[in-house]
Amino acid sequence: MLYAFTENFILPLSHDEVTHGKGSLLAKMPGDDWQKFANLRLLLGTLIAQPGKKLLFMGGEFGQWAEWNHETSLDWHLLDHAPHRGIQKWVADLHRLYKAEPALYELDFDGAGFEWIDVSDAASSIISFLRKGKGGSRAVLAALNLTPVPRREYRVGVSSAGLWEEALNSDAKEYGGSGLGNKGRVEAQAIPFHGRPWSISLTLPPLGIVFFRQPA
Repeated sequence: MLYAFTENFILPLSHDEVTHGKGSLLAKMPGDDWQKFANLRLLLGTLIAQPGKKLLFMGGEFGQWAEWNHETSLDWHLLDHAPHRGIQKWVADLHRLYKAEPALYELDFDGAGFEWIDVSDAASSIISFLRKGKGGSRAVLAALNLTPVPRREYRVGVSSAGLWEEALNSDAKEYGGSGLGNKGRVEAQAIPFHGRPWSISLTLPPLGIVFFRQPA
């Protein structure tokens, strides 16, 4: 982020990350199997949330355990198992959100398209930021909980009143998560926070990323 807006760039999770003994994206993750899948959903959500064009290599979109091998097929049989189907659905829904929200792509290489809300909460390992498009398009807020500890009543400053819609939550049960979230929306309160006149109180799931749409 120190030089992100001085050049055009791609965020690659390429074949170089999953070959030559490095292991697959899923296999690299720490913790038990539940945490590994949650961490992978968090990583893939972060890929979409960050500015920059995207590259995801084959196998990552459904959480292949084995590293990529050019001499064999992908392990499509893993889609017989719910956690892998959850990863696949998460990636599909991330792409739908990306296409639907110009804030996630219009100003990738312009500082006007990105705004930190809070990047200083090291104690909780939570970061939050806004993605913004060209004039008139609604902003998208991303909040990331990088620990396996759920965070409830976590306050985040926003600049708009109204109902913020929970557009995507990586911890939703349909993706293999625990189902901890915000029941679809949160209402901004006139409580100044993070240097902004309004704020929202969030439930942040463990090892999760949550996307919110700015009120129209």
